[in-house]
Amino acid sequence: MARRLLLHSRTAGGEPFNSHSKDPDMPTLSDESPQPYSRGPLAGAAFGVAIMLSPVVFSAHGFLVLFSLAGLVIVLGGVIATVFMSFQGNDVHKALLAIPAMLRQPRVMHLDLTRDMHDIIRWVRLINSGGLSSLRASLDDDGTQGPFVNYGLNMVLSEYRPDDVRAMMETAAEASYDHDCIPVDVLRAMTSHAPAFGMVGTLVGMIAMLCDLNDSIASTGSTLAVAFLSTLYGVVSARMIYMPAAARLQQEIDGRQSRHTLITEGMVMLARGETASHIQDRLNGFLRPEQRDYFDAIDGSAAISFMPTKAAINQTGGPKFRQSALLGAFGS
Repeated sequence: MARRLLLHSRTAGGEPFNSHSKDPDMPTLSDESPQPYSRGPLAGAAFGVAIMLSPVVFSAHGFLVLFSLAGLVIVLGGVIATVFMSFQGNDVHKALLAIPAMLRQPRVMHLDLTRDMHDIIRWVRLINSGGLSSLRASLDDDGTQGPFVNYGLNMVLSEYRPDDVRAMMETAAEASYDHDCIPVDVLRAMTSHAPAFGMVGTLVGMIAMLCDLNDSIASTGSTLAVAFLSTLYGVVSARMIYMPAAARLQQEIDGRQSRHTLITEGMVMLARGETASHIQDRLNGFLRPEQRDYFDAIDGSAAISFMPTKAAINQTGGPKFRQSALLGAFGS
């Protein structure tokens, strides 16, 4: 019967660890520090606001002509109330956090893929040299990167068949993807609800205007303008806030799913006992061409992956690690 190894989240001394605990400056997947703001989304948002405000720049009323507290309450309050009735509170909270996050730089997922490939190559070298006990000892010293990698390593160390490892990891990846997509569904629901509540605000404003029509016809124009502001708020919030946030969040989820696919394939090949060079060639297909490590059979030379930035070199363990990984792969 296969022995089960549980990968704990603490070292023998009780301190939390990760796979790069020896290098405190190296970012990890568990690093939740906010990314810096990105110029593209900020420029797009500024340009959109400028286009929207340009017709009233020379208006006698100034920018206050586009402000209506009642319209904002109806649109924003109605949208938030509807999604809280339709989804769980934590999913709505994640969706709302994704709105300011779309203005920040996204995670560089292809660097995570490169690091994952190098980690898998290092693990297969340990297995080839000392068996599963060598890999188990290395994990006790270094730790792991995240729950999905933990899950895959548990499958390998438990000596499941490769087909079983693939089936269980694909199920876990699909479940994670479905769960991560719920905040995207929340944002898309907000996109569809916002124009509807904008129309509700317009109808409420027109009803109030008609009720006061006999008392003072002089205020009809201003009341009607305030009523139409609700429709403006609904359309603008849907197209410039909720829809871009949903698209950005979907991109991040798709990148995470690609990483899970690479890890799944690597764990299956670990369980199958493939060589390091075979695993490296197989996982190169998940990387960008400039990020690949491979042996050029045409020229008869090793092609070292091109790391364009210093951050990329740091995240993959530096050139010394890549060189040792390649030498070990070709020697296995």
